[in-house]
Amino acid sequence: MKKNVVVIAGGNSSEYGISIQSGNYVYAEIDGERYNKYLMILKGRDWHVQWNGKEYAVDRNDFSFECEGKKVCFDFAYITIHGNPGENGMLQGYLDMMGVPYSTCSTLCEALTFDKYTCTNYLQAFGIRTTNPVLLLRGKAYDKEVLLKAVGLPCFVKPNAEGSSFGVSKVKTAEAFDEALDLAFGKCKEVLVEAFLDGTEFTCGLYRAGDKKVIFPVAEVVPKKEFFDFEAKYDAKMSDEIIPGRFSDEITEKIQEMASEVYDILRCEGIIRMDGFVCGDEVIMLEVNTTPGMTANSFIPKMVRAMGGNLKDILTEIIEDKLV
Repeated sequence: MKKNVVVIAGGNSSEYGISIQSGNYVYAEIDGERYNKYLMILKGRDWHVQWNGKEYAVDRNDFSFECEGKKVCFDFAYITIHGNPGENGMLQGYLDMMGVPYSTCSTLCEALTFDKYTCTNYLQAFGIRTTNPVLLLRGKAYDKEVLLKAVGLPCFVKPNAEGSSFGVSKVKTAEAFDEALDLAFGKCKEVLVEAFLDGTEFTCGLYRAGDKKVIFPVAEVVPKKEFFDFEAKYDAKMSDEIIPGRFSDEITEKIQEMASEVYDILRCEGIIRMDGFVCGDEVIMLEVNTTPGMTANSFIPKMVRAMGGNLKDILTEIIEDKLV
């Protein structure tokens, strides 16, 4: 009998639209001959399944829906929600209570990695080279002159818990700092201030299914704007994404080894992506994305194609690993 697999998209963050795109892409790639597949859209208290051109309300008491007088329960959930509640552990906690296996990392790992400041400090304790962000709290006083002297200019100001570069600014002058801070605080009550890294940006995806770990080719990111912002991420004309990146074999190996180590330290599951910079001979981790974008223009599908892989097969591996 076919298992019922639901792709969950939407969410409550600024990344809602991107999540819908990711959900549709993953839904199309999941093997429909092997599984009964469904698409669920979640926003606030509105949870509904889209199937055969109709919408069906989800019963959150047992994570099911009724169709033509029959109750449909799910055997597996593939989460494509970027941000709250799919990338901060909330949805994972609910699914744990429902006894439904899912595609992402655990509740603990998701909560940890979604808080960029906490994750950075946690990984530093294991010797991972990261940025050293300064954390600012909404409503708490700070000395701008002392802060900017410590961090330096230019610098980046960004929400502590947000994705797709929403609310991120590159600040070149002290006069522009307050506006950038207001923008970031508009997205999150905690804001990070990070020093500018003069290097080459990269990203590296990987996944594990059972005892098999696969590290994708490293991508080199060359934005055509000041930095790799939302537009550059999702408009192919606004950045050059070179896969594999133009890094030496030694640097490529360093990046992939760091990504693999971070995966293990955080006890990740499913597909993740690690972003960072190469500065000279040094590899610096920027952040970990545990629910990376899965649109047609996202890095993971491009990396899979670059290595001659098949995304449908990878999704099947991840699903089957959790269904055991």
